[in-house]
Amino acid sequence: MELSAATREILGKKVRFLRRQGVTPVHLFGHNIESLALQCDTAQLQRILARTGKTGLISLKLGKAKKPRNVMVREVQREPGTDELLHVDFYQVSMAEKIRVDVPIVPVGEAPALKSKENFLAQELNSLTIECLPEEIPSSVQLDLASLTEVEQAIRVKDIRLDDGITVLNSPEQLVVKISARAVEKVIEEEEVEAAAPGEVVVPGKEPGEESSSAG
Repeated sequence: MELSAATREILGKKVRFLRRQGVTPVHLFGHNIESLALQCDTAQLQRILARTGKTGLISLKLGKAKKPRNVMVREVQREPGTDELLHVDFYQVSMAEKIRVDVPIVPVGEAPALKSKENFLAQELNSLTIECLPEEIPSSVQLDLASLTEVEQAIRVKDIRLDDGITVLNSPEQLVVKISARAVEKVIEEEEVEAAAPGEVVVPGKEPGEESSSAG
């Protein structure tokens, strides 16, 4: 993915004028490089972000420089009320150095245990922390649910298989997904309520008029 950027001279609160012109302020930093204040066309930047997220490599072309820079999205700031794009931080990576990144976990397929309406899938971990070379970063970690056939069965981090060269940094025993059973609520039957004497409190599991065994 290619993205064009230009040096930004407008700083501070004045960047709001850039946004009105369809330009988003961005910032580039990285290991052993000088931090740069840049700006990008908002429409192009939105398209890039939608396709790469925080795990995809972006070829950032800066001004008239012949060689683009390999960068990844580090942080995206948006207006809470309108979701307007406010600012983006890019991190320049070295293709020869491993980096640490969080990759989203995406359940795929259908768990046989979910055929019962009493069961549900609880996802405890939404992303996996990995370390690898930039070009080996997967866009997501797909989690096959086909092995979950009974209630209480689970998939843990140690059960996930990734390509060679990718190191998982989460605890191997950390729970990812689990099949659980829904709690069954005890409901008082309408007949019990109707049969109760005026002013009598109906206690679940006791017949109307039956005294409580607890001392008063």
